[in-house]
Amino acid sequence: MSPAPSRRPHLLAAGAATVTVVLWASAFVSIRSAGEAYSPGALALGRLLSGALTLGVICLLRREGWPPRPAWRGIAISGLLWFGFYMVVLNWGEQQVDAGTAALVVNVGPILIALLGARLLGDALPPRLVAGMAVSFAGAVTVGLSMSGGGGSSLLGVVLCLLAAVAYAGGVVAQKPALAQASALQVTTFGCLVGAVVCLPFGGQLVHEAADAPLSATLNMVYLGVFPTALAFTTWAYALARTTAGRMGATTYAVPALVVLMSWLVLDEVPGPLTLAGGALCLAGVAVSRSRSRAAAPEEAPKPHRTRAGRS
Repeated sequence: MSPAPSRRPHLLAAGAATVTVVLWASAFVSIRSAGEAYSPGALALGRLLSGALTLGVICLLRREGWPPRPAWRGIAISGLLWFGFYMVVLNWGEQQVDAGTAALVVNVGPILIALLGARLLGDALPPRLVAGMAVSFAGAVTVGLSMSGGGGSSLLGVVLCLLAAVAYAGGVVAQKPALAQASALQVTTFGCLVGAVVCLPFGGQLVHEAADAPLSATLNMVYLGVFPTALAFTTWAYALARTTAGRMGATTYAVPALVVLMSWLVLDEVPGPLTLAGGALCLAGVAVSRSRSRAAAPEEAPKPHRTRAGRS
């Protein structure tokens, strides 16, 4: 039999991860617009409500049921930490520090994912993954330094971005076991709903600010919910179910490089040589972390889900 079918799951997972990275990178451009009219909590709630509505419609069309009981612990933790807490504190932190400092601190997240995955999930830390993450983190530091302005950073902002990185890592590691019990769409949909419930106290702010916000800011908030949240978090979960948490975390180091490119194309922000060099390092590190030696054991094979809806 041809070896092609055995590679298909890996190719699909790689494609899903690529969609996630591109859409998450685009989110930074949209957040810049929406954040001028919406406060951190209101923006997070509006984004999550848009995402939950989109995911809910898709679930109904696909006739996805409720996730199995064993998956709920991971869904609830990831919804609380990643969909809820992370989005609020990151929005807040980026109002307190310059973009470069935020990028530096938040990019601690993939390193924490790899360490927590090794400690709590038993994931391996192969040398190529560690080396690739080191190269990518150096690239993220370079991009961050090139973006940092003079001053503009506060201790509160740094702490908020660090909390966001910790919440991101904890949410990813909690989500991984849930994906062995439920489909990527189920885990994402109900995680998004949990996050929206957590952010409901900001409902009053959202209604008040939406009345005065320009249409472009509101459209950007809806875009954040439909694409970087509903679609990208689903493709993330699909890929995460088929590889380790550490490898998926390392993949997100491509985001800073894509943000630089998108800012150049969309916002006419021409990057300097240092920024371009940092972006190249980020991409090189991702390539190293995703590569496998010929002698290495094959990556974790996809596990069949226990529900009909397990195939996303």
